[in-house]
Amino acid sequence: MNDAVRAAEDLLRAACGDRLRASFPMAPLTTFRIGGPAALYLEVESEADLVAASEAVRRTGVSVFVIGKGSNVLVSDRGFPGVVLRLGRAYRWAARDGERLTAGGSMPLPALSGVALAHDLAGLEFGVAIPGSFGGAVRMNAGAHGREVADVVESVDVFELGRGAPRRIPAREVGFRYRHTELPGDAVIVGAVVRLRADRRAAIRARMDEARAWRRRTQPLAEPNCGSVFKNPEGDHAARLIEAVGGKGMSVGGVAVSTKHANFIVTSEGARAADVVRLIRTIQDLVARRFDVHLEPEVHLVGDFDLVPR
Repeated sequence: MNDAVRAAEDLLRAACGDRLRASFPMAPLTTFRIGGPAALYLEVESEADLVAASEAVRRTGVSVFVIGKGSNVLVSDRGFPGVVLRLGRAYRWAARDGERLTAGGSMPLPALSGVALAHDLAGLEFGVAIPGSFGGAVRMNAGAHGREVADVVESVDVFELGRGAPRRIPAREVGFRYRHTELPGDAVIVGAVVRLRADRRAAIRARMDEARAWRRRTQPLAEPNCGSVFKNPEGDHAARLIEAVGGKGMSVGGVAVSTKHANFIVTSEGARAADVVRLIRTIQDLVARRFDVHLEPEVHLVGDFDLVPR
């Protein structure tokens, strides 16, 4: 533990007490189920917790990472040498106002889709097939079935750690792009407003059932994975390119490209984050040599991977 982390621990301990955890295991917080510990971990339950985290970050310069449901991250085997924040139960809520839904950042996206269904509101059906938090889905502009979060978000509520203050950002200023936003790196997404449309409940449910069936049919749900590993190149699909170079079923150590969907990497007992990175780089090299296409990872790498050999 370096000096910045020790100083941050003292500040956060004074504000949050025993809720601050040291050397906290990260693997159970991710859908990959691998990776090392966080030097410091705090489950955020109030704006006061965010103010304390902001103070610690600004005074010590410690690194910070915000995790949601952990469905789009790979944590280094050595863990994360800073503060990991995760929004807790206080941020798992939803409220309706006409054709708008407002929800907290830790609300699971499939659950929010269910809230929309209960109010006969259409537009979030695609979210039932994305196992992430609402805040994480907004951050990465998650999408499926030709729809994405950018299609429905009206505004985003953030707490900026660098400023130590909340801010509401209109959708037009979020900078939504394919699996990306221009939100500040220190912005914790505490909630957002989506604008939906009225529709028949039976029609909404049918589209949700179709999305669930597609996910069961095409994705390796029984094995730990992070979701799609690579972004789709413009006009093509990463899975097609990976399959074309013989990547389907390829393995390194305890990880392998899924035989069910070539853009998924699955882990087994004894898997290491380094194995995942080596497999990602191997696939990138194969696709680049064959098609002159660089596959850009969709999975977010957390921690230090510099020493992983090719």
